Amino acid sequence: MLEMRPDCERCGADLPADAHGAFICSFECTFCAECADAMDERCPNCGGELMDRPTRVGAALKKHPASTERKHKG
Repeated sequence: MLEMRPDCERCGADLPADAHGAFICSFECTFCAECADAMDERCPNCGGELMDRPTRVGAALKKHPASTERKHKG
């Protein structure tokens, strides 16, 4: 199950689990759309492709809440 990390690792922007606009690689490194575009949709950590992260809403989000651990390295 995805962690649904709460922020962009590059700029620290909030990325709620129930909103579009987050991009992840296969290791779940997480970036906002602006940073993903700036990095040509490549993860700076592993070199993997950044893809749209699916949202988690409603009962699924309530039962499996998003992570609260921030990963911004700023």
